[in-house]
Amino acid sequence: MPPQPVPPYIPPHVPPRPPSLWQQFRYDEWPTLRELTVRLRGNGAGLVPLLFCCLPGWLFLLAYPLARSARKQARIKFPHDLHRRIHDPQVWRAQKTRAYLALGASLLILVAYGTGEDWEEIQDQYMMRLAITPWLLLLTAPLVITLLFRMAPPAARPDMRARLRPSVRMVLWYFGAFTSVPLLFAGVMLLGEQFQGYAWSPFLSLALLGPVVWVLFFVGFGSSTMVRTAFGTSEVHAALPALLTGVLVWELAAINLVTVGMPPGPPLVQILAVICGPLSVSAIAWWEIERLRTRHGVRLRA
Repeated sequence: MPPQPVPPYIPPHVPPRPPSLWQQFRYDEWPTLRELTVRLRGNGAGLVPLLFCCLPGWLFLLAYPLARSARKQARIKFPHDLHRRIHDPQVWRAQKTRAYLALGASLLILVAYGTGEDWEEIQDQYMMRLAITPWLLLLTAPLVITLLFRMAPPAARPDMRARLRPSVRMVLWYFGAFTSVPLLFAGVMLLGEQFQGYAWSPFLSLALLGPVVWVLFFVGFGSSTMVRTAFGTSEVHAALPALLTGVLVWELAAINLVTVGMPPGPPLVQILAVICGPLSVSAIAWWEIERLRTRHGVRLRA
């Protein structure tokens, strides 16, 4: 009797593990408020029901759906995966290393020479940069793009203009939302004053503040993508993000020097703290452009 054929081994199907809350908040779409509460309870957070009995819990209950909706729309209008056309891991590692070294050097200077006022100014400087950087980028990008257009051959300019249109649309979406925040807030305050004195006026003000908070979340979630990708300008030219970074860092350093002044420490430490940061960023940007030229054939004039 001939031997029976042995069926091939089929490994059991193991369903993929669902992403953790941290992975879902960072990469995927945020869970709904109900799903979030269920998962927190499943992770052993037994105090979740008590959280909604206090004022911060109610604020979270009202703000979370707005933040989730605004983040979803921001990821549609400003794609989070809008990376550079040519991804160089060595350049990316050099940029991260430089950022960590700059942060460590700044903290070391503050620990060695800083005062209480210097520590209090850190948060103000950070918020100022968040508010100024998109506007500086909006003013700087047209100048750099115009320079690139003049350096490019005439045959390549129509294709560059076509690839520029998505970036222009993102700029209009972003700054339209940015400028609508104070207008919406002024309208809410005006309507609140007109209906002041009625018993339902606080509820009206709270309802009218919803769109303002939503747009604030939309601008906040879109800002990180816009600054990181320079409004998607890498689609116009692969070297454009590096050029914008090299120019923008010197503009921010000049504004910080005018508004805040010199950092603490001896004169030599102050000069090095002011110059080394922009110099290191410009050096890495120039190295990135050089690698684009030698390894990928990307040239500024061709």
